[in-house]
Amino acid sequence: MVVEAEGYESLTFDDRDARNYIERARRLRLGEGDVESLQSYFMRMQAHSERFFYVIDVDEEFRIRNLFWADARSRATYEAFRDVVSFDTTYLTNKYDMPFAPFVGVNHHGQSILLGCGLLSSEDTNTFVWLFKSWLSCMSNHPPKAIITDQCRAMQNAIEIVFPQARHRWCLWHIMKEIPEKLKGYAQYEAIKLAMQNALYDCLTRAEFESKWEEMLATFNLYDNEWLAVLYDERNRWVPVYVKDIFWAGMSTTQRSESMNTFFDGYVNPKTTLKQFVEQYDNALRNKVEKEKKADFKSRHKLFDCLTIYGFEKQFQQAYTNAKFKEVQGELKRLVYCQAVIVKEEGSISTYNVQEAMVVCEKMKHVDFVVYFNQLNVKFNAFVGCLSLEALCVLTHSLCLLEDA
Repeated sequence: MVVEAEGYESLTFDDRDARNYIERARRLRLGEGDVESLQSYFMRMQAHSERFFYVIDVDEEFRIRNLFWADARSRATYEAFRDVVSFDTTYLTNKYDMPFAPFVGVNHHGQSILLGCGLLSSEDTNTFVWLFKSWLSCMSNHPPKAIITDQCRAMQNAIEIVFPQARHRWCLWHIMKEIPEKLKGYAQYEAIKLAMQNALYDCLTRAEFESKWEEMLATFNLYDNEWLAVLYDERNRWVPVYVKDIFWAGMSTTQRSESMNTFFDGYVNPKTTLKQFVEQYDNALRNKVEKEKKADFKSRHKLFDCLTIYGFEKQFQQAYTNAKFKEVQGELKRLVYCQAVIVKEEGSISTYNVQEAMVVCEKMKHVDFVVYFNQLNVKFNAFVGCLSLEALCVLTHSLCLLEDA
């Protein structure tokens, strides 16, 4: 503003006035009847269930600044599905001028589940610390094992303060969406984009990624690109080969949060008041619960047929929901692209060479893997979401040999 006004003397206010104005503006934009509606909603929910949880943050003049709430179902669900949480505030910000901040997980059907949400007046570190502490208190001080967000520095600071032991991952989708904005100015943009995608998606080890990334920088002279430099320095937060060492429940992006946001579409619109939002929130949540109940019913009464005659597939069929069993069958179908050869056996440990046929950039590529299989440590329940295709190939091969024996 100083630059646009061509000097401080041309402004009718100073920086202290600006700070005071911003501080006064840091509260929810409340319309007529909003406060009464909120109080009525929270009181009604607590009367219905003592496990309903809410916190209201007010400023010095007792005006509402931030809100957080979670119903009993969200709290109970978190106890079962607290491995990974996605957190995103980008959806309602532009529409309503008040960031809607949902905590989102994934259930046993692979469906997005709401684990509490907030309405915020600003998106700075202090606000996120307040929100995360409120959510943690709601969830009996059990932090998530892993959390996915966008590249917001304020979020990162708050996570380090409130969830210091949680693994923090950046949303890969958000990063890839920035490529045109950050790299479009280069004459060889399409080639750079392809090289970056290959480094991310076509590398199986950290060393291979390092080599391809360095090759990209050298080939296109990108050493001075600050965006790429920051991404490389923080590669342990977003590059697939750096984050594959822990369980992510099938989530690599905040799109779980975005899909939860789209769930509210149809219930709210750009003119929705806070009073209407609270009322429609309940209707939207009931619709979500109904979909989960239908999936539960189908999983109990309508099983998918097995693709093979082997007993281990039937074990998956009996243990998993239909949605998860379908994922297992998807992996089983892909086994036709793998060939496993046993090369060594030492006690219960077998060593296999596995060759997998992959399609990379519309070309067929054969990739070799070495897989170690321990017959004494087979745990079916941990496979989906953390077992590689090559390891599944070895497991199938080994169990088939055991069943034949």
